[in-house]
Amino acid sequence: MSFTFRHLLGTEALTRDEITFLLNQSRAFQGIQKQPLKKLATLRGKSAVLAFFETSTRTRISFGTAAARLGADTMNLQAESSSTQKGESLMDTVRTLEAMKPDVIVIRHAASGAPHFVAERLGIPVINAGDGVHEHPTQGLLDALTISDRLGRMDGLDVTIVGDILHSRVARSDIHVLSKFGCRITLCGPAMWLPPEIVQIAPNVRLEPRLDPALRGAQVVMVLRVQTERLQEPALPADEYIRLYQMTPERLALARPDALLMHPGPMIRGLEIDPAVADSPQSCVLEQVTNGVAVRMALLYLLTGGAPSGAAAG
Repeated sequence: MSFTFRHLLGTEALTRDEITFLLNQSRAFQGIQKQPLKKLATLRGKSAVLAFFETSTRTRISFGTAAARLGADTMNLQAESSSTQKGESLMDTVRTLEAMKPDVIVIRHAASGAPHFVAERLGIPVINAGDGVHEHPTQGLLDALTISDRLGRMDGLDVTIVGDILHSRVARSDIHVLSKFGCRITLCGPAMWLPPEIVQIAPNVRLEPRLDPALRGAQVVMVLRVQTERLQEPALPADEYIRLYQMTPERLALARPDALLMHPGPMIRGLEIDPAVADSPQSCVLEQVTNGVAVRMALLYLLTGGAPSGAAAG
């Protein structure tokens, strides 16, 4: 089975078979992470623009590492040095980047839909590295790869996602991916961060504002990052969030004994998650980081060198 992709803009439009194909392609690059010499010449002569209009460390470094290990050159645009800070439009900025003749552009932007806007107007492949509160597709794929590797399957799992669902693009991408494998997804968090309409984006999604019932029987527990500026009086002080939603060993014990613990990073130990949980044998956090490089290597390979241009991927 083979597919061609022009862009990767989201996971919502991907089929189960397309996701499986991308995960299998990513596995071909997992072994490289274990080799003493990790650099290939697969994309030698190719170049990737990393256009991060929103501050990022992990995702930007992961894409940069993926490109370097394939032998591609990178051009970096970061939020603090972007010409958009001086008033230049997004389109003028990316057209300037396109004029430098890159082979792919990786874009992160605070506005939902920005990568789609760019992809419709440029003649090169575009990868969405996170757009507003819409999607973070490579995170969804790397999470799926981690789950599949650890459990040997993804079909029919009970998954609980805890935290700020309302503002989480990670949650949306994970829901789109996992629902296509028949997973039952429970979304848990403060009521103000549990938008009722989110249950409509995929089948088998339910809301549960109480953490203990949400965790019972879960095979995968995903803890989301919480931005501390949203934890303020009087809406929800930090100590109240800790009391009600921090993932502790006692709470994780409510899930299945072999349940996976995941977090997209960066973790705030002592707020979202107890250090004992973050460092437990059930934690997949570091595997997620390693798998992120493999997923991004696969996408760069497919979009710039390993497959002809063809159908768009969401």
